[in-house]
Amino acid sequence: MIKISSLLAALCIVQLTYLPLRAQTEMPLYPGDVPNAVEADNEETNKDNIVRNVSKPTLTAFLPPAGSGNGAAVIVCPGGGYGVLVIDREGYQVAKALNKQGIAAFVLKYRLPSDLIMKDKSVGPLQDAQQAIKTVREKAKEWGVDPGKIGIMGFSAGGHLASTAGTHYDSSFVDNPQKTSLRPDFMILVYPVISFLDRIGHKGSAANLLGAAPAMERVKYFSNELQVSTTTPPAYLTHAGDDTVVPVSNSLRFYEALNAKGIATDMHIYAKGEHGYGKVPTFDEWFGRCLLWMRTTGFLPDK
Repeated sequence: MIKISSLLAALCIVQLTYLPLRAQTEMPLYPGDVPNAVEADNEETNKDNIVRNVSKPTLTAFLPPAGSGNGAAVIVCPGGGYGVLVIDREGYQVAKALNKQGIAAFVLKYRLPSDLIMKDKSVGPLQDAQQAIKTVREKAKEWGVDPGKIGIMGFSAGGHLASTAGTHYDSSFVDNPQKTSLRPDFMILVYPVISFLDRIGHKGSAANLLGAAPAMERVKYFSNELQVSTTTPPAYLTHAGDDTVVPVSNSLRFYEALNAKGIATDMHIYAKGEHGYGKVPTFDEWFGRCLLWMRTTGFLPDK
């Protein structure tokens, strides 16, 4: 008994020593009940870092080492057509790269729209994005974040979610008693879905979010190139011209809409890269251009 107790005590010491060194902390996104939820079994799965059936949203904080942060923060929304989440490649790996630049990163595991778990599946992901922005802004001091330098980043359908958060922030879909600003300070959109209009819209993302036959009013509401205003946050966009999954027109239309309103926006279009940037451009190539834009816009300090 004494040996077992000693072993358990030693294990506890090891765990307590290890915990503060963890690079990330996953937490429930909502402190209480998840809004807009229907009572249902949790059927979430994660196979090969592809997450399905998310009904319990979380936020995973990646904080830079003490003393190395610069105050900037980015909420990362992985893609997956609103049907799955590419949680590692378009989430955790990106968060670690942001940390190396002194940027606090928060990977959002948002709910995947389904009538089985939501009363209105069209606003479920947006609720989660707004809650993430609210959480990071309200905990900014605790996490060493400048509340005026909180951006949102999204890949593919995650780019649609990020651009929705940037164009619909003045409509609150979450409980917000402190009236915390839900506006992201900037957007980083990587081969993003922007529009649900027939010519350029991504049909899979649209069907998953809005259903098979949505009303045109709903389609336009979530076609974010139509929702840009003079207060929409600045953006960095990158896309490949040979993308046959999400046409480059999505980024082009959004850039034109932002530029027409005088929003500080950078865009880089690659000749090759297809959807997902599997081989080209390299991560360092497009990510480096993104960091340069963040420096020129003041969201990162000059080197």
